[in-house]
Amino acid sequence: MVSTERLDRYARLALQVGINLAPGQDLLVDALVEHAPLARRVAHAAYAAGARYVDVLYHDRRLTRALVELGGDEALEWTPEWLVRRVEDADSHSSAMLSLHGDPEPDLMADLDGTRVAKARMPALRAATLRVIMGPRVNWCVIACPTEGWARAVFDEPDVEELWRAVESVVRLDEPDPIMAWREHLANLRKRAAALTERRFDAIRFRGPGTDLMIGLLPISTWLGGSDETASGRTYVPNLPTEEVFTTPDPRRTEGTVRSTRPLVVGAVTVRDLELRFHGGRVTEVRASSGEDVIRAMIGADGGAARLGEVALVDGTSRVGRLGITFRSTLLDENATCHIALGHGLAVGVQGGAGRDGDQLRELGVNISSVHTDFMVGGPEVEVDGLDQGGGAEPLLRDDEWQLR
Repeated sequence: MVSTERLDRYARLALQVGINLAPGQDLLVDALVEHAPLARRVAHAAYAAGARYVDVLYHDRRLTRALVELGGDEALEWTPEWLVRRVEDADSHSSAMLSLHGDPEPDLMADLDGTRVAKARMPALRAATLRVIMGPRVNWCVIACPTEGWARAVFDEPDVEELWRAVESVVRLDEPDPIMAWREHLANLRKRAAALTERRFDAIRFRGPGTDLMIGLLPISTWLGGSDETASGRTYVPNLPTEEVFTTPDPRRTEGTVRSTRPLVVGAVTVRDLELRFHGGRVTEVRASSGEDVIRAMIGADGGAARLGEVALVDGTSRVGRLGITFRSTLLDENATCHIALGHGLAVGVQGGAGRDGDQLRELGVNISSVHTDFMVGGPEVEVDGLDQGGGAEPLLRDDEWQLR
């Protein structure tokens, strides 16, 4: 049993640092049924902070499994309209959104048809959610919620206490003053992002075992890190934890091969030893020792799913990386090392992108998709360079140490 005091400290951090909830604001919370104890304390803390209304929506992965096993083909990709309206209503009312992550059964779908698993993702809801969180009105955040099932997947035993200690460490709840610790960390990420933007690199290159990948950037690509800001000026931190600086690449200019350096969980299927080849910006070859069919189905979801929408850099000072734990959760694992994302590009990662709709972003060169799937490609053995337009290279990461000053 997790103590109420622990849950309350975490809930307050999520609301104060992550969302930066405003008095009178509505809060939408999405959680799995296993996350109910934390969701309840979030609601309690939100009302104490002046929220007008807290709407908690629970999801059950066992119900999704039943759909994949027994549902008709047309039902796999269907989305109830009220779920889309819920997200769009949050946008129109400038609500806040909090998502609780931490899969209690990461391999729940491993024995099912990967193509059907990949389709059962409510693409209309995902597309609407991406539009909203990439827009200018909603302050949002994603946090991890430890469970016994997730702890078993990470440690081979249901040691939820060890998982809680790890999560508290990566979100800086182990600091005497977590809020001040976050202010200092976010300032460092902003400084790093500003240095990258100032350099105006034409491309980023990754080289390591199984990897030789060049990712072209747009002339208007902007590097960001840590916090974001709504049109009304409210700052928030989209991910707790966050250790990355990131930008939106040119989806037409990815070339070469890349090998994922950590497992990836997609729809309760673990993808291991993922290797991709890109040509002309698109994935042309896929290999994996497990979950390959899920990846193939995912990149076929729409015209932008096989292109990149994000490139992010993380060095060895990362609190997540220093723990040496593979969390089997993208929220945490992507903050352990460098990563790239297939699918939807980040509007905030290009100059003038914030608040633009899909067609406007496409005109700016941003990739548009209902998919946004991060996977890890960095580590001590992977070298990262920034390339100028003439092909000159400037080291960015060597042995997991940040080089740019």
